[in-house]
Amino acid sequence: MPRFPKFPEGIAAPFPDAQQPPADDDPTLTPELYLHRSQVALKGRGAVTNLRGRYESVSREEFDDGWEPVRFAGAGQGGQDSDEGGDEDEPPRLKTVVTEETAKSIISRNTSPDLPFSLSLNPYRGCEHGCVYCFARPSHSYLGLSPGLDFESRLTAKTNAPELLLRELAKPSYVPDTITVGINTDAYQPIERELKLTRRLLQILHDCGNPVALITKSSLIERDIDLLAAMAARRQAIAAVTITTLDAGIARTLEPRAATPSRRLRVIRTLAEAGIPVSVSIAPVIPFITEPDLERVMEAAIEAGAGQAGYIVLRLPWEVSPLFRQWLQAHFPERAARVMNRIQDMRGGKDYDADFATRMRGTGVWADLLHQRFEKASKRLGISHRNRAFATLDASQFRRPLAVPAPREQAQRNSGQLDLF
Repeated sequence: MPRFPKFPEGIAAPFPDAQQPPADDDPTLTPELYLHRSQVALKGRGAVTNLRGRYESVSREEFDDGWEPVRFAGAGQGGQDSDEGGDEDEPPRLKTVVTEETAKSIISRNTSPDLPFSLSLNPYRGCEHGCVYCFARPSHSYLGLSPGLDFESRLTAKTNAPELLLRELAKPSYVPDTITVGINTDAYQPIERELKLTRRLLQILHDCGNPVALITKSSLIERDIDLLAAMAARRQAIAAVTITTLDAGIARTLEPRAATPSRRLRVIRTLAEAGIPVSVSIAPVIPFITEPDLERVMEAAIEAGAGQAGYIVLRLPWEVSPLFRQWLQAHFPERAARVMNRIQDMRGGKDYDADFATRMRGTGVWADLLHQRFEKASKRLGISHRNRAFATLDASQFRRPLAVPAPREQAQRNSGQLDLF
């Protein structure tokens, strides 16, 4: 089994400065050869590069040929600003660009046996929190954008999401069930402060009596306690706060624009005091990075008021694998090989195995030890698995909306804008 398998075809050229990449069984194959030689992180961003998506046929890589000082990729290009003074020795700053989208549908359905919900809703594409490990990053490839820096800086807001949700709930075929909001990208990421799409969606679910589950890393969820507390009193709302580590320094590089670990603990306390069932999601567990903090996170969250806990082992599907390797090389080069070896130990010798039975927990000795640690800590702290909270929600009080807005396209036609046609 090769120690460092090649990237999936079409994702990236792993050896930008080598004429012929070494074969998988070449004894000289090392993490240093496998990765870009110079990994420089951008302040406030999780991904190190704008790695091309797996559907792109052309790749452009910058490297130091020794003739000129290294100029960072993207300097002076659209969507990016250099620091004042134009110092080329500093990485450029990225602007966050938000594009409005008129979506055609809003509720996603799944039949995954390892997920406790079947309905989910995401008002945004991409996420400014910039978590380098985010399993949703590959979805940006479908838009012709990079799962790297584009994912956290070129965002899309589904501005008609509330109208779509109302129409969905009004359909005679809709069967009331818990809708999980923000499962793909955080519904409370920074742009929500201005756009308030999540707030409007919650208001609709509150008025219709439809159960909701939320998962976030943001303190902005506290803004909506009035709605969530009222729903929780009817057993129609639960929340989960993700805390990967209590180390603020690691969190700053891992999840650069999310709330600090201490602030997330305060969110748990605030939600719990408002009567909202809240759990802690320790996801992902990264060997030798966040994994040593597992029990400490559980203890701190339970002390803050969390009633349940859950964990997920790091997942590296598609482009997330090379992006995470680049992040390791930039922030933890001394332990990069050790981390990846342990990940592969839990994934059958690969970076990732998507099997439903094992993708959340991994396999092998190390995965079993991690599971034992979690179970022992749960027993000691007197808590249960967070997925069981979904069974406590009540959909029997659902009220179908009576007034449903017309689709925007129809409203435009009725306004007379297309009379000439």
